[in-house]
Amino acid sequence: MPTVTFIYDRKKTATRSRGAVIEIRISYDYKKKYLSTGIKVLPKEWHANMVTGRTDAIELNKALTTMRNNVLKVINDMLEEGCLNIQEIPSRIKRLGSDGKSFYEFCQERADVRKYGKEEDTCKRYDRFLKWFCHWGGIKAFSDVTDRNVLLMDEALKKKGMCNYSKWNNYHRFLNSFINDAISEGYLRRNPYKWVHIEKDKVSHGLHKYLTMEELHSIEAANMGTESLDRVRDLFVFQACTCLSYKDLAAFDMKKVKNEHGRLMYTGKRGKTGIEFTFLLLKPAIAILHKYHGHLPLLSNVKYNQYLKVVAQTAGVDKPITTHWARHTGATMLLNAGVDMETVAKILGHSSTKITRSTYAKLLDDTVAKEMIRAESKLPSASSSL
Repeated sequence: MPTVTFIYDRKKTATRSRGAVIEIRISYDYKKKYLSTGIKVLPKEWHANMVTGRTDAIELNKALTTMRNNVLKVINDMLEEGCLNIQEIPSRIKRLGSDGKSFYEFCQERADVRKYGKEEDTCKRYDRFLKWFCHWGGIKAFSDVTDRNVLLMDEALKKKGMCNYSKWNNYHRFLNSFINDAISEGYLRRNPYKWVHIEKDKVSHGLHKYLTMEELHSIEAANMGTESLDRVRDLFVFQACTCLSYKDLAAFDMKKVKNEHGRLMYTGKRGKTGIEFTFLLLKPAIAILHKYHGHLPLLSNVKYNQYLKVVAQTAGVDKPITTHWARHTGATMLLNAGVDMETVAKILGHSSTKITRSTYAKLLDDTVAKEMIRAESKLPSASSSL
């Protein structure tokens, strides 16, 4: 075990009238590390590892005790982590923070920064995570950010019956970002997510979240009954015809529409990734733009999603549609219509066809099966060939 002691006047510079600094010496594995306490006293004021003969002696001794305890805490944390390096003790002490904030408090502060300028639903996702994280209570202090506790958090989420995709995107992803922030600010040394394996299960999710052509036509033709629902329905149909995400829908600009060989083309950059996308404005989308004189009837993502549930019910579509269903619906329609993967990737604003293929892999399997069943009916039967 390391030894921690106070050392006075290590460089032998003190005189009767000139003081010297008190240091903390950590000795371990034939190595020594000295930490200055910043407290300077005269030789007669230092006796038996205590400040004496001064009016502020009590306060100074309390400060020294606190500093020594901080060193011992850091050493204990390192021993628990299985990696003791006395050269890192000064930086680890700094990470304790002079304000004594907990890791949870740090996450709250960082969430306020990360939420700035984000969509309302994104902000609510941060809030939901922090509420659950606080209620769970398995990670409170910076020293609680360990491999084991991350795994315990994953077990707690499993008990909630959450799938891997939801666990990662709604919980682990947020914690991982806060840990990286803490590392950048010097509060933590390592990120457990680099060492533990948490299933993300990103492939093929959201494939069931699309409408068939018949369901989309039902929504398009249904009498919504109110002007508000009409606008929401029109936004959804426009999204389905353009494959735009909500963020890119909100950024839609008629100035970017160009006439190419008698057809209207739109080119933009995805707000999420900055990747360029291009698509042809189909007739239903053009009709909606004409209806609203080129200005889409936008509303917040949260309200949009709430009203979409009513739109689906009004049209007799028994699916919990959201704004992202429109993007998936548009992509599935294009793929089912035989549009090649590279073109669909360009329309979606994916950086490569690999992303498109991984996202829509299950859909492509279903399409292959349907096409083969259709072809089967045109093939000679086995009995006729005998």
